Amino acid sequence: MTKRKPQDSGLIFALDIGTRSIIGVAGRVVDERFQVLAIEKEEHGKRAMLDGQIEDIAQVAKVARRVTGRLEEKLDCALERVCVAAAGRALRTEQGSYTLEFPEITRITNDIIGRLESGAVSEAEAALGQVQEGERRFYLVGYTVAGYHLDRYPMSTLRNHNGQVLEATVVATFLPREVVESLYAVMEAAGLEVASLTLEPIAALNAAIPADLRLLNLVLTDIGAGTSDIAVCRDGAVVGYTMATIAGDEITEELMRRFLVPFATAERMKTQMEEKSVTYRDVLGLEQTIPGDLIRETVRQPAGTLAREIAQRIVALNGGAPSALFLAGGGSKLDGLRELMAEALDMDESRVALAGNNYEITAFSEDYDLNDPELATPLGIAVSAGLGLISDSYRIMLNGKPAKLFRSGALTVMELLMMNGYSSIDLLGRTGKNLSVTVDGQRILFRGEPSTPCVLLLNGKETSPSTVVYAGDNIEFTPAVSGASARRTVKDLLGVDFTGGVTVNGRLTDLDTLLNTGDRVVTSARPGRPQTVQTETPGVKASRPEAPKAQTPETASPLRTTPAEEKRSEAAKAASTEEKRSEAAKTAPQEEKRSEAAKAAPPKEETAPQSGVWEKARPLQVVLNGKALILPAKPEGAPYYVMDLLEHSGIDFEHLDRGVELQVNGQECAFSQELRPQDDVVIRYLEM
Repeated sequence: MTKRKPQDSGLIFALDIGTRSIIGVAGRVVDERFQVLAIEKEEHGKRAMLDGQIEDIAQVAKVARRVTGRLEEKLDCALERVCVAAAGRALRTEQGSYTLEFPEITRITNDIIGRLESGAVSEAEAALGQVQEGERRFYLVGYTVAGYHLDRYPMSTLRNHNGQVLEATVVATFLPREVVESLYAVMEAAGLEVASLTLEPIAALNAAIPADLRLLNLVLTDIGAGTSDIAVCRDGAVVGYTMATIAGDEITEELMRRFLVPFATAERMKTQMEEKSVTYRDVLGLEQTIPGDLIRETVRQPAGTLAREIAQRIVALNGGAPSALFLAGGGSKLDGLRELMAEALDMDESRVALAGNNYEITAFSEDYDLNDPELATPLGIAVSAGLGLISDSYRIMLNGKPAKLFRSGALTVMELLMMNGYSSIDLLGRTGKNLSVTVDGQRILFRGEPSTPCVLLLNGKETSPSTVVYAGDNIEFTPAVSGASARRTVKDLLGVDFTGGVTVNGRLTDLDTLLNTGDRVVTSARPGRPQTVQTETPGVKASRPEAPKAQTPETASPLRTTPAEEKRSEAAKAASTEEKRSEAAKTAPQEEKRSEAAKAAPPKEETAPQSGVWEKARPLQVVLNGKALILPAKPEGAPYYVMDLLEHSGIDFEHLDRGVELQVNGQECAFSQELRPQDDVVIRYLEM
């Protein structure tokens, strides 16, 4: 057997993997039109696909291989690279908006626009409801920008403008992972390499409604056996896609039920409705003859249901009936469907037509009659590839393998990665979850670990996700690794030298207990159950448990608060000051003098009658954020810790909105570090 020559770069090979059949088209571009050299079609021997989704990969691959083989015989070459399209089954579109704000007026570059649109796509991805990390379910098919805003003003483009606040809104389209993966699996089993991939409604639109006709509000409905794909265009652009999981099979199944015939027989009967009489054999083996009118009567009800369902989808997507409607696909040939569609949309019948009349604008053949609505998708795939919308030589390598490509224009690195199952988390990473606990009434926050950045190389050099890729490019991508969540035990929190008692959420616990966000930790100087912390009342200073021993910086983390809490803290201070003034106003001038003298005099020694031990209890003077602060002596001369100064810092630690810096004498410290006289303490917000 003579070995065939390989497929040359100018030969375009397209396969339309339909629910009922596979159609192959091959040809070349001649004078900016696609010349069809060969067409082959074969129906599936059994129901290997359902509603556009491949169910039996091996069976579909066998049919694809046979269609390819017959084309190879006609062309006398070995076909290796194929252009395909994915069905719009379970197609999802989501809107996402993203804002970039700069500290000063900035010239807007392509890279900035890329970052802006990438953020909007990520928001659309989040709106899609992606499952947990590692279980990516959807591939990005593509997106269109719905609008820009520059400093709150709507703009059609941002490039080369100057501004500070930029916003983009996009409409992103996604397909379920199984739709894409099964299509690639079939091509691999058939011995073919996917050169490019697009959506079936996009392909059909490129054949039936060329770009120069899209200024009008036109709709294409590709009615196959399992699905009906819908595309809407206006003002020169495609503005939306949708689909209905109702199509020609519903008609076939109604005939099966009415006349008790196998699926293949019912399919044949659909094509014989115009005949005077139709003879068939039912499942009982009996030969029957019926008039063609009876078949037409039988299919009218499900055909009406099909027309109304498609009409509802069109109106929902387009906002009303279009200027004209094109019907494509094998299901569009159903007798009477065109009239039913016009009725369902309340349109003139002359505005509803079968696709095919416009094929000659972009395709021609000397051997085949192309005026067939069933050829919309296979011709569209081939036309799109041949005329540059999808190039069969458009091959990009991703981590050593050909990337899965949905292509309908310029493509960025980010789009390509998302088309191959990666998500925004793989690009950006995710900081580990914070751990927030309350220790003796003070809220403590430990930050999660930062993510490890992704590695993104284009042709061996570092690149950004917004970079446009071209045929032959090689991308190496190592996803970002999300940071570990903050993890602390009681021992990590209080220090290894802590010997007192501790409860977590009111229960006695040991030092090895792992803490969870929201835990309430209460300590005491002695082993056993700590007493509940009392709130302070005017004139009475509540005692608080002894603070833990000094802790290494590694076990602490910057703390956070919000301006609202800061205001509440300041209000509390103001109220306390006013109360003190009121008390002072009630005291005689002599008492005021004695009070002032007492403040200036050295503190007296206090007794601890409960313990029977005499101890010195002196105030502690430190410098906090540049200002002197005198703290009254604690009972029994207990020491002060950094955590005791939190309430004096002016920061509300219950509602932090950014990091807080902790220092003692110029060195980073933990909240449990013990203070000494004249220590210089810093507790302030970190710079943003």
